[in-house]
Amino acid sequence: MERIITTLLGRRARVRWVHLVLGGALLMPFWLLATVLLVELPTDTPVRSVLVQLLALVIAVPLAWVAGLLPVVRVLVGTAARALAAARAGELAVGPATSWAARRRTAAWFSLHLLLGAIVSGMSLSVAPAVLVLWFSPATVRRLSWAHHLPYPVSLLLGAGLLLLVLLTNAAAGALLARCAPVLLGPTPAERLAAAEQRALLLAQRNRLARELHDSVGHALSAVSIQAAAAARVLRSDPEFAAEALAAIEELSRQAVGELDAVLGVLREEEQERQGASAGPTLAALQPLVRQLALAGVAVETHTGAGLPLLPEPLSREAYRIVQEGLTNVLRHAGSVPATLRLEVRGERLELELTNPLGAGRPSRPGGGRGLRGVAERAAALHGGCVSGRTADGSGWRLAVWLPVAPPAAALGAAALGVP
Repeated sequence: MERIITTLLGRRARVRWVHLVLGGALLMPFWLLATVLLVELPTDTPVRSVLVQLLALVIAVPLAWVAGLLPVVRVLVGTAARALAAARAGELAVGPATSWAARRRTAAWFSLHLLLGAIVSGMSLSVAPAVLVLWFSPATVRRLSWAHHLPYPVSLLLGAGLLLLVLLTNAAAGALLARCAPVLLGPTPAERLAAAEQRALLLAQRNRLARELHDSVGHALSAVSIQAAAAARVLRSDPEFAAEALAAIEELSRQAVGELDAVLGVLREEEQERQGASAGPTLAALQPLVRQLALAGVAVETHTGAGLPLLPEPLSREAYRIVQEGLTNVLRHAGSVPATLRLEVRGERLELELTNPLGAGRPSRPGGGRGLRGVAERAAALHGGCVSGRTADGSGWRLAVWLPVAPPAAALGAAALGVP
């Protein structure tokens, strides 16, 4: 019983009644235009007058359908459909109709809304005074030719029945509009595809930002923490080394702040021209990176071939991030151990190999962490690949990455966004 009362008199029912009445009001201009078109028809008797009005209503609905073909109408009726609690978020389109199929479906829902609104409005306007007469003017009821024989209790029941009819009609009309809204006002397949692509782009950008933060700031924090610990241990016994470590910490911190600002600039969607060189370091900054790791206790033996300075900047930047993450993993998981880095261009691809011993008391984690996953994502975005794992004798760890030297331009753009 409570559910029935809520359906007929609850907040949703009241909101739907308001929007149905508004729909009836929106139909009035089309109905007046139709009556002008039918002005020559005879209305000398009540029956003919009612028939002409009904015919005007029949003509007004197609006129409203034509008006509903305007692209902006979908935005307006979508707002009304959400107010009717017709659909969950995401089931209705939010922009103007961009195809004729979407326009026709919007026009169908618009004309249905106006037609049902006219019915509910007409019933509401006519039933209210009839109920007042039946309930509060029994003398008038007795003078009515169609009700002179009705006792007063019957007139009360008749008034209640008329009210119930209006409530049931309002509930049925609102439910019908709610059921039709996702079908007629929902996004088209092309719009769903565009929305999915937009969401994929946003997720890829978030993925790129997370990777940049992990590789740049994560590397800096790891190196700073280890260098600070080393400086604290030798502060009195080797002040010169401690001073050098503190200077490296200062340089790393300044560099990390600059890279963090660049990443936040991407997050704020600043123009690429404003970022300029802050887009990220390239392989040209490899030696400072190696020197920073040496201060942290990881001596890196580098072997670089010719052709690295000629690499495209996006490719060189991605390769630098891969090297940075690989060396950071050495520092985190193996500790102060020597590492060997080989970088060279062979044929049509850049080959990168980083090897290091596992380190005493720091066994490698076979599955890797976020860093290795980020390396794999960067390589895949450039149509390359990577492998990582223990060396053949089991005493060390090897990371090997290969990247095409001239990847498609689309791949370079995808790498900038983090799209595999």
